[in-house]
This record gives sequence, structure tokens and C-alpha cells, in this order.
Amino acid sequence: MRAMAKAIARGCSRVAVFPIWLCYLLQGLLGGKVTAFYGYSQLMSLFPGTSGDYLRYAFYGLTLPRLGTDACICFGATLSHPGIEIGEKAYIGPFCNLGLCSLGDHVLLGTGVHVMSGFAQHGIADLEIPIREQPGTMVRVSIGEDCWIGNKAVIGADVGRKCVVGAASLVNRELPEYSVAVGNPARVLRSRKEDGTDPLRDVPLHA
Repeated sequence: MRAMAKAIARGCSRVAVFPIWLCYLLQGLLGGKVTAFYGYSQLMSLFPGTSGDYLRYAFYGLTLPRLGTDACICFGATLSHPGIEIGEKAYIGPFCNLGLCSLGDHVLLGTGVHVMSGFAQHGIADLEIPIREQPGTMVRVSIGEDCWIGNKAVIGADVGRKCVVGAASLVNRELPEYSVAVGNPARVLRSRKEDGTDPLRDVPLHA
């Protein structure tokens, strides 16, 4: 019964967002796909509660190249690029902001996590040209399967599979798989494969 109710809710949600999706397609043709996508992502972020989760799932199921089964995108979360990929049962917490990225299966993002499109989105070399007008480069950032990223962390480099990143940490270089990392910039404290006392027992990692 639960599976049937979920299927019905998802079907109704897809019907409900279909006009929004058509408007997004039209605006994308007129004003650019990336700009249109981010605007409609802001709109979709405003729907509260479980119904909002279903509506977002339906919209992103129509617009993203990959949205895994039972992924959850919470209230206030915004996605800034239509090339974002989200894995099976991934959880994107409230008020997250995602740039160009790929999230593996079972990834957990706490509240307010920012996944950037790398650290070279704006050029700064020419002092005579405003930074906003200098060319930059967007890089796809990958977070491997079964990672837990704590509240308000900023991720600008790849995170290997099965990592844990502490709350408010800044990941500015690649983290190898199984890493437990914390800090600004984030440093690896240990591997999850190691035995012994957990060095993060007093560090807030709550998602």
C-alpha cells in the first residue's frame, strides 16, 4: 500500500509540475537554459513539506540527466546547473546550494551545504577588468557514494566514496575515499577503515 501511495503521489506531482516544466523549456529557448533552470529551481525550492519534496522530485526528474529513485531535495535547496546528477536515495538537506556536480548513491548533505563548481568560476588576473566580467571555468565536482557532508560545509573539490566531512568544513582539495575530514581547510583525521577511537567524537557533524 505504501508503495502504491508513493507511486500515485509521484504521478500527481508530475502532472502538477508539467506546466512549470513547459514554461521552463520556453524560457530556456528564449533566455538560455542555465539561467532559466536556476530561476525555476528557486521557484521549486519554495514549496514546503512532503508535498514540496514530491513536486521537486517530479520537476528535477524532468530536467536533470540523472535523478535516482527515492532521492530527496528538501525545502530551500537550489540547484544552479541543469547538468547536475543525483544518485539513488541521495538526501539534499534544507537550504543547500548545488553547482555543477555529481552526487553518488546514498549521499547525505546536511543543512546549508554548498557544492561549488570548482574554485575557478571567476578570473581575477586582470586588475583593470571587474571580476564579474573576467572569464572563469566551471568544473564538475563529484561526491562519491555513501558520503555524509555536515551542515554548512563548502565543497569545491572531489570527495571520494564513503567519506565524512565535518560541519562548516571547506574542502578545497580532493579527499580520498573513506576519509574523515574536518576544518577550514578540511584535513583528513583518519580513514573509516581504521580501528580505534573516533577522533570526531567531540566535533559537530550533525546533518
